[in-house]
Amino acid sequence: MMSEKEKKPTPEDANSDYNVGYKKPPRRTQFKPGQSGNPRGRPKGTKNLKTDLMEELSEKINVREGDRSQKVSKQRAVVKTLVAHTLKGDARSGTLLISMMMRLLETGEGAPEEDDGLVNDEISILKAFEDRARRQHDDQPDQDGGSRDGEAEDPS
Repeated sequence: MMSEKEKKPTPEDANSDYNVGYKKPPRRTQFKPGQSGNPRGRPKGTKNLKTDLMEELSEKINVREGDRSQKVSKQRAVVKTLVAHTLKGDARSGTLLISMMMRLLETGEGAPEEDDGLVNDEISILKAFEDRARRQHDDQPDQDGGSRDGEAEDPS
C-alpha cells in the first residue's frame, strides 16, 4: 500500500505543492473567487411553509350557522367545527380541543391560588367612583341625539 508521500502526482499537482486530502479538494473542483455553490439561489418571492399556512388560514370563507351566513377566516371555521364536534360528543375532538386549550390559553392550572378578595374599604372606594362616573355621564348633554339609557339605536 502506498503512503501519502508515495502518491503518484497528478498532472495538476505536478506544478504545485498542494496536497489533496481531507477537507482539501482538488483545486479544479473548488469554487472560483466570487462564485458560490448555489449561483441561482432561492428564487425571490418563494414562501416557506409557515407563511403559506398562515396566509391560507387567514383567508375568509362563508359559513352558515343556523339560518344566517357570515364570513369568517378558515382558522376560525376550523375552531368552530372542533367545538361543534366536541359538543356533539366526539371524544377525539374533545381531547384535541382540551389539549389545544391547555397549550394556548393560560389556564393557571397547578398555580397557587391567590387571594383576590377585596377589602371593605376597597369596595366602598370602587362604589364611590362608580357613582361619580354615572353622575358625570348623566350630566353631559347628548351630542349625537341617541338615547341615554345605554341602548344603541339600530342604524337600519
